[in-house]
Amino acid sequence: MALKIPQIGLNTMLKDGYKHMQGLDEAVYRNIAATRELSQITRTSLGPNGRNKMVINHLEKLFVTNDAATIIKELEVIHPAAKLLVGASQQQEAEMGDGTNFVVVFAGELLQQAEYLLKMGLHPSEVIDGFEVAVKKSFEILQTLSVHTLENAHSKSDLVALVKPAIASKQYGYEDLLSELVASAALEIMPKNASQFNVDSVRVVKIMGGSIHDTTVVKGMVFGREAEGIVTKATNAKIAIFTCPIDVSLTETKGTVLIHNAKEMLNFSKGEESKLEEVVKQIADAGVKVVVTGSGCGELALHFMNRYGIMVVKVLSKFDIRRLCKVVGATALTRMGAPTPEEMGFCEFVESVEIGSDRCTVFRQDGESTKTATIVLRGGTTNAIDDLERAIDDGVNVIKAAVKDGRLVPGAGAAEIELARQLTSFGERTAGLNQYAIKKFAEAFEVIPRTLAENAGLDSTEVLSRMYASHHANNISTGVDVEGEDNSVLDASKSGIYDLLVVKQMAIKLATHAACTILSVDQIIMSKPAGGPKAPQQSKGEEMDD
Repeated sequence: MALKIPQIGLNTMLKDGYKHMQGLDEAVYRNIAATRELSQITRTSLGPNGRNKMVINHLEKLFVTNDAATIIKELEVIHPAAKLLVGASQQQEAEMGDGTNFVVVFAGELLQQAEYLLKMGLHPSEVIDGFEVAVKKSFEILQTLSVHTLENAHSKSDLVALVKPAIASKQYGYEDLLSELVASAALEIMPKNASQFNVDSVRVVKIMGGSIHDTTVVKGMVFGREAEGIVTKATNAKIAIFTCPIDVSLTETKGTVLIHNAKEMLNFSKGEESKLEEVVKQIADAGVKVVVTGSGCGELALHFMNRYGIMVVKVLSKFDIRRLCKVVGATALTRMGAPTPEEMGFCEFVESVEIGSDRCTVFRQDGESTKTATIVLRGGTTNAIDDLERAIDDGVNVIKAAVKDGRLVPGAGAAEIELARQLTSFGERTAGLNQYAIKKFAEAFEVIPRTLAENAGLDSTEVLSRMYASHHANNISTGVDVEGEDNSVLDASKSGIYDLLVVKQMAIKLATHAACTILSVDQIIMSKPAGGPKAPQQSKGEEMDD
């Protein structure tokens, strides 16, 4: 009698419906192809001449931007290998706030170079070893490329020079205007110890209408709504901030009141009124001129506030309430009543003003110190203002990184070409199979200046050859001249085009780590998705049967 031989393998080990891919062809090359597609999307948005992408997300919201962080966030990538690149880019955004496109483009190019080595016959582990040696060497070389340092974080001219290249890569043509605004806002809130600079202290308020040239910096905070009552201005004002509604307090349980005649009815409502008036009078007697509420303000309470000349401002965001407390030095109260002197804040000017067609309330400190500066952004369309906000956010984050480590390397692709040149010569001196991976790692750096040239409409091959010739003559600051018409190059240091060393180093580290992680995958095992079959989509023109 023949015995039944049981099946051995993944068929018996996993549930029905799983997918299993293994080997170079099924797993590694497919992953590389997916990451190449993602890097090609963001690559055309790199640099000052980068093109915009029009992305419509699942909520049908439209984004028109060349900011890589926004593009890949709204694309909702689901491929697991491409997700690793997205994660690396998001980490760069969280850590440094700039250089997100560099991470995606460089990691995609590294994987493309690795694909060539794998097809030559190298093992993925040998490629990974070579990349790890190369990234350590590139960090050593990068330390020697510093050509300038942020001398004084309290100098406006130094901050403008630092911020301008970061903003130019997002808003080319407006970099002079925006870098002045960002530097002014940063200086208003710059602490004596510059390393304690806080990004959250620079706020952006977007108001439609006007042009970008109407954008201003306000010392203090701006809220996009007017005061609630008839009092619209207060100077040298004591401020009370409440997170609870300013109204007649309601009990938690319901009760029944039996009223026998009209006199009792009048006394009942008068009692509520007198109690509320007493509370408002106590607040006024404490010297409070402005009341800020994080919730509603009842009509009766507003009537008494107007009678006692108190300005009422409604701020619905908890984060803004917290920031306002920090700016005016107040404590947010959860109870109705007069605040103690320690709980009150102070602001020199509080007024409702009209900016464009919008009524806004401005809390302005005209003294020397303020803890928050607000950039009031103006623009013609929502997408334009959103993109300007992203550029300003990059500029502020660059200042945050620079006050901790102010070393600058030449921009415009100059640092990348110098890294490629020195790494290539290092690879030639390296024995063993690592030399192939190191040379390809060096070659991957060429993607940045090549992309800058291509996006500017230049002949990338000729630009790269001119840059290499200049770098061999020890001109390490030679970069791509995106404004040149004859494939020319420029001296990035003399032109004031710098990149932060720490931003560049973090981007190289994250991109290499993501690439090595993808290369180390040899099998993809996917379970069957949960849930039943999806209902067929009904076309708009199709009518339902009765």
